[in-house]
Amino acid sequence: MPILLFDIDGTLVRTGGAGKAAMEGALRTAFGVKELNDTVPYSGRTDRAISRDLLTVHGIDPTPENQKRLTETYLEMLPSELNSKGGEVCPGILEILSEAKRHESVLLGLLTGNVRRGAAKKLGHFDLWNHFTVGGFGDDHFDRDDVARSAVAAVQAHVGQDVNFTDLWIIGDTPLDVQCARAVGAKVIAVATGWNPLSELEACQPDVVLEDLSNTRDLMRMWGFR
Repeated sequence: MPILLFDIDGTLVRTGGAGKAAMEGALRTAFGVKELNDTVPYSGRTDRAISRDLLTVHGIDPTPENQKRLTETYLEMLPSELNSKGGEVCPGILEILSEAKRHESVLLGLLTGNVRRGAAKKLGHFDLWNHFTVGGFGDDHFDRDDVARSAVAAVQAHVGQDVNFTDLWIIGDTPLDVQCARAVGAKVIAVATGWNPLSELEACQPDVVLEDLSNTRDLMRMWGFR
């Protein structure tokens, strides 16, 4: 059974920076931050790690209560940012999802640093959320590798047996996607539809590196769709 676990931002969709804008807006709204420190990296990281670091660099104690307050405010602000930023589905994604729907043996899931509710809001905005059955999310983990482990556990619970790692593919657009795939023994496609250029992704030595996911026929063959 092909098992495909997709990252969201830069892999499935491009939101025009809606997530970052909502997180920064949440800092202003929930904690009265006026001058933003723009040194915290977002790409490929979990929302939990991002929120912790944002609070820290702005002199706010990153207690669980403060992280929850920031996250809840972020989730309240995210829909309006998604509406205002526009964004788009990445090349090839709609075709992949349409083809997967025709093959009952394929399991589609998510492996994302987004908290689950944030993932649902982002993918719901593009009418993609209901395509995915299982997932690993950034609610409980600072480290992306731990999200990968939770995604594998969710897959195993869903199928009721151990995962055959020859069938497991992680698809993402950052070096951290490649790293977390290696942490769980999965194969990985790195796709240059996010912030990282092809050369940086190639340097991480994924199994496959692509400009985008638009060559549906070759991907279906590689994933073993039957």
